[in-house]
Amino acid sequence: MEQVGYNRTSATQPRSMEQLEEEKDEDSFDMDVAVTNPEKIGDGMNAYMAYKVSTRTTLPMFRNRTFSVWRRFSDFLGLYEKLSVKHSLNGCIIPPPPEKSVVGMTKVKVGKEDSSSADFVERRRAALERYLQRVVCHPSLLQDPDVREFLERDELPRAVGTHTLSGAGFLKMINRASDAVSKMTIKISYSDAWFDNKLQEVESEDLQLRKLHAVVDSLVNHRKELCGNTAVFAKSMAMLGNSEDNTALSRALSQLAEVEDKMETLHQEQAASDFFILAELLADYIRLLGAVRGCFEQRMKTWQSWQEAQSTLQKKREVEAKLLWANKPDKLQQAKEEISEWEGKVTQYERDFDRISVTVRKEFLRFEKEKSKDFKSQIVKYLESLLQSQQRLVMFWEAFLPEAKAIA
Repeated sequence: MEQVGYNRTSATQPRSMEQLEEEKDEDSFDMDVAVTNPEKIGDGMNAYMAYKVSTRTTLPMFRNRTFSVWRRFSDFLGLYEKLSVKHSLNGCIIPPPPEKSVVGMTKVKVGKEDSSSADFVERRRAALERYLQRVVCHPSLLQDPDVREFLERDELPRAVGTHTLSGAGFLKMINRASDAVSKMTIKISYSDAWFDNKLQEVESEDLQLRKLHAVVDSLVNHRKELCGNTAVFAKSMAMLGNSEDNTALSRALSQLAEVEDKMETLHQEQAASDFFILAELLADYIRLLGAVRGCFEQRMKTWQSWQEAQSTLQKKREVEAKLLWANKPDKLQQAKEEISEWEGKVTQYERDFDRISVTVRKEFLRFEKEKSKDFKSQIVKYLESLLQSQQRLVMFWEAFLPEAKAIA
C-alpha cells in the first residue's frame, strides 16, 4: 500500500513518476471491511436502514483483530463530511459516498417488500461497501481517528446536516466549486504542464464515462424490456401448445415455452449483471473523478492565496516607501511590522502550495493505479458473466433442437 508523504519539493521541479512510485511503505498489513445484513429499523416514515460493518485487520491501532458495528446511512455521510473538512485542504482525494435517494428510501420505508425495494437496498449496500473499502485503503484516511471510531465505536453521535449530500445537493455543491474555480483561474498566470495535462485528462474521461454510463443504462432498460417481452412470448407459446392437436407440434411448442421461460430468467440475471458490475462501476468513478477535480481545484485556491499574499506584501512595501519619502517615522514602525507579517504569510503560502502540489501529484498517481486495477477486475468479471450467459443460452437451444426436429 502506498504511503502519502509531504516532503518539501518545489512545484516547478516535480519528482518523476518513477521516484513517486518508489516512495512506498515496506510494511504490509491486512485490512478488510464488509458492509452486510441491511436491516430495516422502525416503521413508516421514521424507519431507516442499518448496515452491519465488519472489519478484519492486523493493524495494532485497533483493539481487536475482528469486530463489527451497526451504522445507518447518515453515519456514512457524516464520516465523509468529517474527512472532507480535515483532509481536502491538503489535496487528498476523499472517496465520495453514494448519494441520497429520497424516492428509493421512501419506497423502502412505506412500501411492501418487492423486487425494486430489494434492488435499491442491495445497490446501496454494495455502494457503501465500496466507499468504506476506498477509505480504509487510503494511507492517510485510515489513520484518521474518525475512521477508527466509525469502525470500532458501538454508538456514534447522530450525524446532522447531511441533507446537502442528496443527489441534487451534491451536484450543486460540485458545480458551485467548479464555477468559483473557473472564475479564479482567469487570474492565474502560473502553469504546470503536468497538472494542466492531467486535469484535461480528468475532464475528458469524466465526459466519456458519463456518455458510457448513459449507454449502459439504456442497455439495462433494454434487457428489462426484453425480459417482459420474453415472458409474454413464453406464455403465448404455452397457450398455443395446449390448443394444438398435433402431438409432436404441441410438445415442441410447450418445450419452446419452457426455453423462453429460462431465457427470461437469463435476461433478468444479465440485466442485473449489467447494472451491478458495469453501470455501478461507471457511476462510482464519475463521483470519484469529481473528487479528483476537487484536489486540483484546491491546489488552484492555494496558488491564488499565495498570489494574493504577494500582492498585499507589495502594497505594504509601497506604503513603507511613501512613508520614508514623506518622513513619517511615527508610522514607519507599524509599516515594517506589517511587511514582516506578510513576508511570513507569503513564505507559508508558498510552502503550502509546494506541499499540496506534491500531495495532489501522488494522490493522482495512486488514483490512476487503483482505477486500472478496478476496471480490469470488473470488466473481466463482466465478460465472464456474459460468456456464461451465452453458454447457457446455447445449451437451452441445443436441448430444444431435437424437439423441433421431431415435429412430423
